[in-house]
Amino acid sequence: MNVTFRQLQLFRALVSTGSISGAAKEANVTQPTASVHLRDLSEAVGLPLYEVIGRKVFLTEAGRELAKAARGVQVEWDSFEQNIQTMRGGESGMLKVSMVNTAQYFAPRLLGSFCASRPGVDVSMVLLNRDGVIERLRQNNDDLYIMSRPPADLALSATAFMPNPLVVVAPANHRLAKQPAVLLNELGDVRFITRERGSGTRLAADDYFRQRGFDPSVRFELGSNEAILEAVAGGMGIAIVSAHAMRKGAHPGLVTLPLEGFPLQSSWQIVHPSGRRLSPLAAAFKAHLISAAKEIVGSKEIVGLVS
Repeated sequence: MNVTFRQLQLFRALVSTGSISGAAKEANVTQPTASVHLRDLSEAVGLPLYEVIGRKVFLTEAGRELAKAARGVQVEWDSFEQNIQTMRGGESGMLKVSMVNTAQYFAPRLLGSFCASRPGVDVSMVLLNRDGVIERLRQNNDDLYIMSRPPADLALSATAFMPNPLVVVAPANHRLAKQPAVLLNELGDVRFITRERGSGTRLAADDYFRQRGFDPSVRFELGSNEAILEAVAGGMGIAIVSAHAMRKGAHPGLVTLPLEGFPLQSSWQIVHPSGRRLSPLAAAFKAHLISAAKEIVGSKEIVGLVS
């Protein structure tokens, strides 16, 4: 059954006015045009929809059923238009965000504050390692992506919105913990616990060591900051992690070592393909992220976090 929205509008006008001329006037078309559309509608349904008796329109049983369906369509369409108007203002809709695992220390809170003022917003949040986020970025699966080291081989729009310093963590009883400064050559016999290859933290740490000709002794690799911090607390080695993982009071058994060159400075970035036009909702969240991040920096709750 091939029925157009315009035909349904004319039929609703016919029902409300009781005449073809009235329907034509309400729909702002000529009477012959209205007659053609209504005839085509009857042919598409396959049954007579109305009868004209004494210049008055009477609906058939099929016409009454169609009138009911047309009202439903109009209600849904009105609701759709209202929702679109809301979405244009960034007040409702589905927001899809992928982020690297370390962003779990701040991004859910910022998403929560964003949604608190927009009850019509639903969020799909995916936490993955950097390779997983980059794969979703390549597939254009989400509205926005949060990471610290965007891939260089893609055409991207990337906006830095918050510092992401990397710090060296050790047990509080480590032999170097009380020193006012630690030189890299003092770590020759120290074992490192590292993030997996390809993570932003690992890439930054590897760059640092390579530039200084230092070959760290890696005990093992882990894909979770929390697992790394637990291993460090257990005396299995030292590690380089995002300062966001070392929120004040979160790991009382750990300290940051004042290693030369640290904290390594990098930034959290909000990323999307450069050719993608952000929806009003995504643009509103991006603006919120940039604004709310300033409060986190100002709170000084993150060790080593400076604006």
